[in-house]
Amino acid sequence: MSTAGTAVRDRAERARARRASRERALPVLGRFSLPLRVLGYALVVGLALLYLLPFVVQLVTGFKTDPDAAANPLSLLPTTPTTAAYQRLFGLSESADGVPFLRWLGNSSLVAVVVTAGRVLFDSMAGYALARLRFRGRSVLFVFVVSVMAVPGVTLLIPKFLVLNTFGIFDTYTGMILPLLVDAAGIFIMKQFFESVPREVEEAARVDGAGVFRIFWSIVLPMARPALITLTILSFQGSWNEFTHFLVATQSSQYETLTTGLSRFVSGGLGGGTQYPLKLAAALLSTLPVAALFFCFQRYFVNGANSGAIKE
Repeated sequence: MSTAGTAVRDRAERARARRASRERALPVLGRFSLPLRVLGYALVVGLALLYLLPFVVQLVTGFKTDPDAAANPLSLLPTTPTTAAYQRLFGLSESADGVPFLRWLGNSSLVAVVVTAGRVLFDSMAGYALARLRFRGRSVLFVFVVSVMAVPGVTLLIPKFLVLNTFGIFDTYTGMILPLLVDAAGIFIMKQFFESVPREVEEAARVDGAGVFRIFWSIVLPMARPALITLTILSFQGSWNEFTHFLVATQSSQYETLTTGLSRFVSGGLGGGTQYPLKLAAALLSTLPVAALFFCFQRYFVNGANSGAIKE
C-alpha cells in the first residue's frame, strides 16, 4: 500500500510541477500574444488584398478608355472615367459594332436555367432510385456512374460531336442542352444524401398508403433542401461556365454563349486593337450571376443535416 501511495503522490507532484511550469510560461507568452495576433491579421489581410487585386483591376479597367488602359494597365484610378465599354456591350452606344453581348447573355441564361432545372430533377430522381429502390443491376449501374466521373471530358469531345451530328441536333439549342441535363457527380451527391435519410420516414409514409413517387416527391425531396441547393449552385455554375461542349455542339454565331463569344472576342475575332476595357467589362458581367448565386446560398454548402427527420 505504501508503494502504491508513493506512486500516487509522485504522479500528483509531477502534475503540480507541470501546471506550475505552464503558469510561469503564461506571462512570457502573454507579452508576445498581441504582436503575434496583429502580425497574423496583417498577413491574412495582405493575402486577401493580393487575391482581390485582379478583380479590382478588372473592375476599374472597365471604366477606362482604350489609351488609358493600354498605358496604365494596373492603375487603380482611371485617368478619365467613362462608361463607354458598358454602353457598347448593352447596345447603348453608336459605336456598338460587332459585340453581340446581349445575345451571348441570353443564350447562356437559357441554357443555364434549363440545364440546372433538368439536373436537379433527373439527378435527384436517379440518386433516389440508386439509394432506395431494389432492382437487378443497381450496383453495376452505380459503378458505371462513378466510372463516368473518372473519364476526362476532353476524351468525349469527338464522340459527342459524332453523336450530335448523327441525330441531327448539331448547331441547335437541343444539342446544347440535352447532353448536359444529367450529371454523374450530381447523381452521386443526391444518392449519398438520400442514403442518410432515416428509413422510418419512408416506412411511415408507406404505411399511410403513399407510393414510391409520392414518398420521393412529398416526403424525401423536401428534406433534401441542402443537397438540392448545393446541386443547383454547382449545376448553374457548371452550365454557365461550360465551354468545350458548346465548342463542339455549335457552329453558328447565333448560338454563341458568353464563354464561346468571349473566347472569340479575346482572340481578336470581333475587331482589332486591344480593347481592354470592353473585354474586361464583358468578363466582369459574365461572372456576376454565378457570384451572386453563390454568395446568396453559400451557407447551405455546409448545412447537410436532415432537418425534421427522425433521428435513429
